[in-house]
Amino acid sequence: MSWQDAAVRIRGRVGASIFERVAGPEGPAHHEVIFASGGERWFAEDRPIRRVHGDSSMFIGGISALLLQSLHPLAMAAVAGHSGYKGDPWGRLQRTSYFLAVTTFGRATDAQETIQRIRGIHQRVTGSAPDGRPYAAFDPRLLTWVHIAEADSFLRAHTQFGLDPLDQAGRDGYVADMAQIGTELGVPDPPRTEKELTERIAAYRPELASTAEARAAARFLLLNPPLPVIARPPYGLLAAAAVSLLPTWARWPLRLPRLPVAEAAVIRPAGQAAVQAIRWATAARPSAAAS
Repeated sequence: MSWQDAAVRIRGRVGASIFERVAGPEGPAHHEVIFASGGERWFAEDRPIRRVHGDSSMFIGGISALLLQSLHPLAMAAVAGHSGYKGDPWGRLQRTSYFLAVTTFGRATDAQETIQRIRGIHQRVTGSAPDGRPYAAFDPRLLTWVHIAEADSFLRAHTQFGLDPLDQAGRDGYVADMAQIGTELGVPDPPRTEKELTERIAAYRPELASTAEARAAARFLLLNPPLPVIARPPYGLLAAAAVSLLPTWARWPLRLPRLPVAEAAVIRPAGQAAVQAIRWATAARPSAAAS
């Protein structure tokens, strides 16, 4: 066997392993739904959301989004109480992956069906935070926070680590595309430009706080992921890159250090290399984010 053949086999195995982790046992069936021929799509092929969500930088953006979302005590209480992120973290990842893929690339009918199912689930997610305040996943205020934290994190990751970063018009277009999905989920008046997104994030800062649940989630995501030993070093590169995307004000509540020199010289180049490796491994199949 030549080294080229060996490389192809290794690439196939790594790509299949990534697909299995991200898409789960229903991945092949979901793939057929997402990329079924015919039918109207919410987003044309040239829309910015397709470029962002189809890029391997989403692996970093997803981790960063979870860290940022955890800073809202009520959103974190809902996640801790209902998502099973510790007991079934891969299941949660796979459900999120399918949601992003079907709304971005799938037929409008399948996207709408998924949205309605999620809205039904949100109606059942209620409870009380450790401080006694009630929460409900369908609360427009919480829906907005989750939405803008994802949009901001995904866009930051693509800008820093994406294969073909968007210009200003493209970044505004991405936020506008995400607004369409947010509106369908029940987010009232989602931001539609990058400037509006930044302003909306800033407006939430008085509600954000350092909580034991948020710090525990950060430790789980960054230090104790449910991965085999061999997979932990590359995941560690992605996690460190995800932390580097967080603004300074979002780090101290999670007890995450800011190391500007190390981030510029080591962490971000290493993150670029990790994303490029994923891109290489998954190039023969639809992107991991879209599978």
